[in-house]
Amino acid sequence: MRIIFSLLFLLSVSWSVSARQKVYDFNARCEQAYDAIMQLRLNTGRALLEAEKKEHPDNLAPYFLDNYADFFPLFFNEDPAEYSRKRSLRSFRLNKMAEGSPDSPYYLYTQAAIKFQWALVKIKFDEKWDATWEIRKAYMILKENQQRFPNFVPNNLLLGAMQTVFGTIPEGYKWITNILGLKGSMKEGMANVNKFIESNAPEAKMFREESYYYYCYLMLFIVNKPEETWEFLQRKQLDTKNNYLFALMVANLSLNNQKAAVGLKVLQERNDTAEYADIQYYNYVMGLLKLTKLDPDAHIYLERFVNNFKGKFYVKECLQRLSWYYYLEGNQAAADKYREMIMTKGGLETDADKQALKEAKAGKWPNPFLLRVRLLSDGGYFPKALSMLLTKKAADFPAMEDKLEYAYRLGRIYDESGQDDQAIAMYEVTVKVGSSRPEYYAARASLQMGYIYEKRNEKAKAIECYQRCLSMKGHDYKNSLDQRAKAGMQRVNGT
Repeated sequence: MRIIFSLLFLLSVSWSVSARQKVYDFNARCEQAYDAIMQLRLNTGRALLEAEKKEHPDNLAPYFLDNYADFFPLFFNEDPAEYSRKRSLRSFRLNKMAEGSPDSPYYLYTQAAIKFQWALVKIKFDEKWDATWEIRKAYMILKENQQRFPNFVPNNLLLGAMQTVFGTIPEGYKWITNILGLKGSMKEGMANVNKFIESNAPEAKMFREESYYYYCYLMLFIVNKPEETWEFLQRKQLDTKNNYLFALMVANLSLNNQKAAVGLKVLQERNDTAEYADIQYYNYVMGLLKLTKLDPDAHIYLERFVNNFKGKFYVKECLQRLSWYYYLEGNQAAADKYREMIMTKGGLETDADKQALKEAKAGKWPNPFLLRVRLLSDGGYFPKALSMLLTKKAADFPAMEDKLEYAYRLGRIYDESGQDDQAIAMYEVTVKVGSSRPEYYAARASLQMGYIYEKRNEKAKAIECYQRCLSMKGHDYKNSLDQRAKAGMQRVNGT
């Protein structure tokens, strides 16, 4: 009888332990871990999470935050071996999140966020359809969670980001989002993101810095409001010295917004102790920033990236920039070596990688004078680029593509220097000459004119320019330019 009672006692204890409710407790230690991970101090963050698991085994929050710690190196470094080791953790963590109470808003939110992060990772490993379905699942889960918990503001952040992007999908790809039921609107999406950022709810404070990352990329690359993006960055006074993720973000935004000097300063002044993760993307961004300044040591960072990066994104573009560097240095043997590598290394996921391969296959080298002007202009060194360009005229360039680039470059420099009328004049020439050519100059000129007319509130002219950009076929960077043109039309139409 004593044995029977003992067995019953053990079973009751076992049942009470298994039946104990798991919770999503983002306590102070979890917040510290999250902050460390978002700064890319990944080992520090992981150590805090392991301590939390031991002390509070029923807390699911550390398992959720584990996903962040794996996401960043997988996303940035694209190491296939690491992906192979860690991909099973997706299912493990989703199962852990499902152990919590369905009555908690975190029950569905954490599952959606994990799916969303793994979708971004799968894109980097060429699992596009899996990524698409993962995003769809995340979107549907978030929509359900928003219906159940309309005041839970983290829903707004991820939903808003997805709605903004879905709303600017080029027409040629709309059938995919329609089939999958992924409805989007840039206006509605950004309203949701802003709702999160402006919220004083405790949940909003927890994920605040993450929201800045979404906001800045959406504002610059989708909404195309560079002035508002930089004003936001200055107002928030982001700690780019101690937050490596913010440093990389600002440097990348600088690279894509003709502010190379800002990006270089941020990367050079950041805290680079061993506590921070080794992110090869740093060498890519630093190398490109230095090349726009025509710095003699730009090749060091580009070569580090090519030699150490294990993924496929940006590789062809980086090899192209290395070939340009040595071409401008007069080292044709090295230039040819890196151009040849473009044929076999890297992938074709980005427009820049596609353009690099196209140039390599064509076998022609850019005009060295115009190439230097382009790099300086891309970096935002406009006075120097303009002074160089004004020493020439279009007739000085025998090749039609060089005449076209001359007009386009002059237009861009006038545009970025606030000389709108002169910019429009050069853009019109570019469109007239280049609208049926394979170079991207005419499409980009039409897009830039749309921006100018939109700024002037000349809506009809802006829409005409955006539509003209969309109508041009077969040019470099078509996908990215089409997305920006469509976003412009949405802004003008207020949708």
